[in-house]
Amino acid sequence: MFLPATIAAAAAAVLVLPGQAQAAGSVHIAKIWYDSPGSDTRTTASLNGEWVQITNSTRGAVNLKGWTLTDASRHAYTLPGFSLKAGKSVTIKTGRGTNNATTLFQQRGAYVWNNDKDTATLRRAGGALHDTCAYNSTRYDYKNCSSPA
Repeated sequence: MFLPATIAAAAAAVLVLPGQAQAAGSVHIAKIWYDSPGSDTRTTASLNGEWVQITNSTRGAVNLKGWTLTDASRHAYTLPGFSLKAGKSVTIKTGRGTNNATTLFQQRGAYVWNNDKDTATLRRAGGALHDTCAYNSTRYDYKNCSSPA
């Protein structure tokens, strides 16, 4: 019969196609370094020792202008006109510095990320929730956030 062979071929084709999330990739919070090395002295070096890394695993550049990164206490950083290229990451440091293709600076004089527990939230320019990553540990200084499948 022709019909079962057609159904079998269609089922086989579905099995080898990647899922939508795999094919499309994502922009996601990849890592949070929440406890900067050494004592918390509020120096530029110490403030920049805490950071969040955002990774673009899509096949194209993503314009992050107007996206926000916040912590549980609602400290918010609005990303400037910034295009994150396909397969690349950007590190958002708490302290002061000059923005470039791989690093953005919040220009703060105080820490954002708690050393014991907090939640990073990434929202799109319109305010829609895009990704979160939470940690609850003083045993480590950073959290590797799982990327969506």
